[in-house]
Amino acid sequence: MTYQDINVKPIETESSFRMKAYKALKAAIMEMDIYSHEEEIRLEERQLSEKLGVSRTPIREAMTLLEQEGFVRSVPRRGIFVVRKTKREVLEMITVWAALESMAARLACQRATDADIKLLRENIRAFADRDPEAFVSEYSEANLAFHRLIIRLSGSELLVETTDNLFPHMRGVRKVTIGQDHRAQRSIIDHTKIVEAIEKRDADLAERLVREHTLGLAKHVEAHGDFLD
Repeated sequence: MTYQDINVKPIETESSFRMKAYKALKAAIMEMDIYSHEEEIRLEERQLSEKLGVSRTPIREAMTLLEQEGFVRSVPRRGIFVVRKTKREVLEMITVWAALESMAARLACQRATDADIKLLRENIRAFADRDPEAFVSEYSEANLAFHRLIIRLSGSELLVETTDNLFPHMRGVRKVTIGQDHRAQRSIIDHTKIVEAIEKRDADLAERLVREHTLGLAKHVEAHGDFLD
């Protein structure tokens, strides 16, 4: 078991403390590295109350909402913990993400503007003259931004909302695995091909490339995901 200092900011003392606490806590969980250590992350109610500048009541109410959405779990006499998925659950989640992001890529070919697609190209260009394995932490964040951008360029709010619920786990798994087995190098190559397909508005190719890219992560986790057991 481990405690992690969550980077949250105090919220204004206005109406709907519950929703403000919920949004602040959810945003913090979205940025956590859930799988970078073996211990579960426990959320300390008193600490969160002090950091957010509210009483414990809206914290508890926010935790209830987060538990309903599957972000945290309550353990009697132990406390509240950020949900950590099993290897089987992560593999299933990656498969679902592959389906959602590949559809997002198809929609991006139809809906994204040239200026939107240029953002994908700029994401890759940032490492054009740098070895991503030498800057693996920085590239990890760029990698995550790339995939979230494809989702956003779909123009589908439902796709964005649905993948948001999966993102903390996808983020955690991708951050752990990106530095393994030259995955960062291969990621740059795959991303380049994906952007080229979207630039050409080739929806079939873009959809296939994104799906294969993400299922490649599933294959890697199947073989090397001991950190999830």
